[in-house]
Amino acid sequence: MRTRVAPAELVAAVSAIPDPEVPVVTIADLGILRSLEVDEASGEASVVITPTYSGCPAMEAITAHIEHVCRQKGWVPRVSSRLSPAWTTDWMSDDGREKLRRFGIAPPAARHTDGSGSVSLELTRRVVTCPQCGSSDTTEISHFGSTACKALRRCESCREPFDEFKAL
Repeated sequence: MRTRVAPAELVAAVSAIPDPEVPVVTIADLGILRSLEVDEASGEASVVITPTYSGCPAMEAITAHIEHVCRQKGWVPRVSSRLSPAWTTDWMSDDGREKLRRFGIAPPAARHTDGSGSVSLELTRRVVTCPQCGSSDTTEISHFGSTACKALRRCESCREPFDEFKAL
């Protein structure tokens, strides 16, 4: 058996796992990684993840990657998924949003809910800024982009297509 790394090193390694669908952001950046607790006596690492939506095909790959990293670092993984509370783009880090923008994906705007589960309704035109040129003159081409959590948009100024990470 491998020598176990310190808990802080394990947390850093698991937090750095890239999302398989959008590898420029980590599972920590997305807020998918909900908790990681270690039991030094048993050598177990209990990891809780929440999918971006139920049925997300990336969860199997994320679970396998977490298990691999834990074993590689000398810990016995126990990975579980938690569906409640449901994941929201509000759980994304500011750093993750910036990574998406630099990669050419329009990040979701923060929604700042009150935690009650209520969904606000806005009767205004949603403005999405082009990550290429910064113009707000963009149009949704398709509500579904390269993955279910993204929409396909086009900038009317620079004419470039781009993905928008949907706010949930």
